[in-house]
Amino acid sequence: MPNSLLLFLFPFFLLGCFLLYWAGARHAYLRRARTEAGDPGALDWHFFVPCRDEEAVVGATVAQLRGDFPPAHVWVIDDDSDDRTGVIVAALAEDDRRVHLVRRVRPDARTGKGDALNAAYEQLGDFLPGGADRERIVVCVVDADGRLDPRALELVSGPAAFGDPEVGGVQVGVRMRNVDDERPLPERGRLANAFARLLVRVQDMEFAVSNAGMQLLRGRTGSVGLGGNGQFTRLSALDRIAAAEQRPWQRGALLEDYELGLQMILAGYRITHVADTWVSQEGLPHARRLLTQRTRWAQGNLQCVRYAGRILSSRQYTGAGVLETLYTFFQPVAHLLTLVLCAAMLVLGGLGSLAVWPLTLVLAALSIGPFVLWGPVYRRDHAPEAARITAVLWGFALWLYAYHLFVVSARGFVRSLRGRTGWAKTRRNAEPITAGPVALEG
Repeated sequence: MPNSLLLFLFPFFLLGCFLLYWAGARHAYLRRARTEAGDPGALDWHFFVPCRDEEAVVGATVAQLRGDFPPAHVWVIDDDSDDRTGVIVAALAEDDRRVHLVRRVRPDARTGKGDALNAAYEQLGDFLPGGADRERIVVCVVDADGRLDPRALELVSGPAAFGDPEVGGVQVGVRMRNVDDERPLPERGRLANAFARLLVRVQDMEFAVSNAGMQLLRGRTGSVGLGGNGQFTRLSALDRIAAAEQRPWQRGALLEDYELGLQMILAGYRITHVADTWVSQEGLPHARRLLTQRTRWAQGNLQCVRYAGRILSSRQYTGAGVLETLYTFFQPVAHLLTLVLCAAMLVLGGLGSLAVWPLTLVLAALSIGPFVLWGPVYRRDHAPEAARITAVLWGFALWLYAYHLFVVSARGFVRSLRGRTGWAKTRRNAEPITAGPVALEG
C-alpha cells in the first residue's frame, strides 16, 4: 500500500477508535445501574489531604470532612508550605484528636504528591494499633479544595464497592463546585467572566458525563482508573503494592493516582467507579492554569507507557481491558499524530480539492456530533433548569474545549524530551497572582 494512502487512511482509523470509545462510554452512562448503599460503620475511614500552600482552602475542607463524617480521621499532609497551612491545621489538630498533621520538610518535601501521600501512609501505619484489621480500613484521598458528598461513604460501602472483598479501590465522580458562580473573575469585566463561566461549565460537563461514561465503560472492561480526588483504597491493597514496589504511590509520577490504579489491578484487585456520589472541586476559570494542569496530565499519560509490557503479559487484565488501557496511554501520541497528519494533508493539497469537501463535512459531523450529544444528557442529569438550546450550545463548547488536548499533548511531549518532570500545584482561585508563593503557571 503506498505511503500516501496510509497517510490518508490513518486519521480515519483514529476517528474510528474515538467513535467506538465514545459509543461505549455513552452506552455505559445511559444504561448504568443505581448504586446500592452499604453500611459505612463496617469500615474504618481515613482521609488523606495533601497540601502545599493551601491556607486559602484547607480549613474549610477539614471542617467539612469532620462535620459530615464524624467517625473518620483526617490526615493533612503539609508539604513544607510557605504559607500558614501548617499553622491552621496544627490548631485544628489541637482541638480535635481525629485531625492529624503530617509535616514534611525540605529537602525531602515538595518532591511530588505521591511522596506526600506515602508519608501519610507511613504515619497511619505507626498510628494503628497492632493487630488492626487492615482489610476494613479505607483510605480516601481528597484534594485540599475538595468537598465530598455526605452520602459518599454509604455508597462506596455498598455490595458493588467495598462490600465486595475483591474490590481494592473505588473512584467516585467529580463535579465543579463553582459551576454556578456568576463572577468567577470578580476583578475582570463582563466578557472575561462570560468566558470563565463557560470554561468552568465545560469542565463540569467533562467530568460529570463524558469522564463518568468513560469510567463506567472501564467498569465493564475491568480497567477503571483512580483519580487524584475522591480516590478510595483499601489499606490492605496499599500494603500489597508497597510490599512489591517499596511504596504505594510511585515516586516521580505525574499521574500517581492513575498509576496506583494500574498497580492495584496488576496486584489482583478490582477497582470500581461509583457515579451516584461525587467529590466537588474548583473548576479553573483561567485558561493558562487549565493548560498547566492538563499538560501535567498529558505528560503523566506518556509516563504510563512503561506499564504496557506488564499489562500485556498480565492475567489480571482482560483483552478489552488491555485495549482500553493502551488506548488511554497513547491518547497524547494520537493527538500529536493527528496534528502532524492534518498538516501533511494540507501540504499535499488533499483538502484543496472540491471533491474532498463532502467527505470533509462528513468527518466534521462525526467529530463534532459526539460532543454535542453530551449536552442534552448533561442538562437532563445536572442542569435541568437550562434551556434545551443552551444544552446544545454547551455541547458545541465542549467540542471546542476538547482542542486543548492537542496543545497539552504537544507541551507534555516537549517537556518529556527536555527531561522536565517537576510537579506543579495548581493555583487556587482564591489566590491572586500576587499571593504566594505557589507554583507558577507554565
